Amino acid sequence: MMATGTPESQARFGQSVKGLLTEKVTTCGTDVIALTKQVLKGSRSSELLGQAARNMVLQEDAILHSEDSLRKMAIITTHLQYHVEQSSDLQDQLNHLLK
Repeated sequence: MMATGTPESQARFGQSVKGLLTEKVTTCGTDVIALTKQVLKGSRSSELLGQAARNMVLQEDAILHSEDSLRKMAIITTHLQYHVEQSSDLQDQLNHLLK
């Protein structure tokens, strides 16, 4: 013969199971919230990393442009030095002819 227990013991058992189930659902909900926060945090980190990469590319372009400008300025400086030397030579020749 199988004992099913008194209605009181069945009610206590049902309440116990219901309490455990509620506790597990609460824990699961808390875990889902924590997981969601972590995913959002990871998403934000990825967004910040992408923004930093874009900024670095912009800075790299600015640096390359500056290097190009410096090269051009060096060429212009060399040309100017040449022309100053030429004008100096012409000035000397002119002074020699005027003597």
